[in-house]
Amino acid sequence: MHFSKDFNYSYWETKQYFQTFDLIVIGSGIVGLSTAISFKELHPKAKILVLEKGILPNGASTKNAGFACFGSAGELLDDLARMPADTVWETVLMRWQGLQLLRNRLKDKNMNYRSYGGFELFEDSAGFQNCKENIHFLNAEIKKTLGVSNCYSDVTKEQHFFKSAKGVILNFFEGQIDTALMMKNLLLFARKKGIEVLNNITISEIKEQNNYVALESSIGEFRAGKVVVATNGFAKELLNIQDIKPARAQVLITKPIPALRIKGTFHFSQGYYYFRNIDNRILFGGGRNLDIKGETTSDQGLNLNIQRQLDMLLKNMILPGVPFEVEQRWSGIMGVGDEKKPIIRGVGKNVLAAVRMGGMGIAIGSMVGEKAARAIS
Repeated sequence: MHFSKDFNYSYWETKQYFQTFDLIVIGSGIVGLSTAISFKELHPKAKILVLEKGILPNGASTKNAGFACFGSAGELLDDLARMPADTVWETVLMRWQGLQLLRNRLKDKNMNYRSYGGFELFEDSAGFQNCKENIHFLNAEIKKTLGVSNCYSDVTKEQHFFKSAKGVILNFFEGQIDTALMMKNLLLFARKKGIEVLNNITISEIKEQNNYVALESSIGEFRAGKVVVATNGFAKELLNIQDIKPARAQVLITKPIPALRIKGTFHFSQGYYYFRNIDNRILFGGGRNLDIKGETTSDQGLNLNIQRQLDMLLKNMILPGVPFEVEQRWSGIMGVGDEKKPIIRGVGKNVLAAVRMGGMGIAIGSMVGEKAARAIS
């Protein structure tokens, strides 16, 4: 292995980290770690390395709202109006299977999974009435696809404290997790299997050679027989791949609120706004629809106009008459496209992309990793 004079590695470091790996995964979020884990389960003797450009996962895996969701009534009806039904239900199945795989691997206590349900709030009567009339149809399709009964129900009367909502529909099988706890334990799970993970490394180029793939990085060249790119919203920084773009999500969290009544994951305005309870606080995010062009960025900053709108909605709609203070604000980068189905596709002889989670990475990420591991095998 050849390095420039800028690098000063020992024999031991070279032997351990600059060998030719069987698989290198770029990106240590839920998809990247799940890919590495699934590949190791398929090939127990494989040498696997995961590379991450941040100190923590740099996209959305530890910056999202922690929704363990697979599809609200309004979202599915909207998807069915725009996409082939087979694609919609296949994607829902992947989300469901991904959640079950994640829960089986880590166990609920290791990600603080809570099955409080997912609630969709409707701001207009017509939209609510349309979803309410289709509950029987959606329940039948979910039963056929996932094998569970009575997924959706009208719970408007039970959720009476959202006075501005025209209706509320519950997805009984959705829940919430602590995303950082989940990623911490997923990382431990991977390392216990012998998977190496290196952070703070930026990959600048992927070059396929005759019998290996070379990765030019900020600390030297890495080599692998196969490579999976699992960088989601950052995919175009490395790959010439169509129909994926970054989507920045704005988030805030309040200080603890005494006697907080809200429990569950909630969303409204076609999913552009979402909130939940966590540690007697309200976590609230969204508003990308206010500036789609500006939020189509991989810059992890704050949009002050969107943050002001979140403050206003929090005060007037979610917590009317309830004193609160905002403690923290941040953003995360998702990967979206015209379709919601993930991209799991070869982009070279021994390079595969596993990207475009469509804002559903927590649910679908483990199954995308499973499919990516099988595809690259």
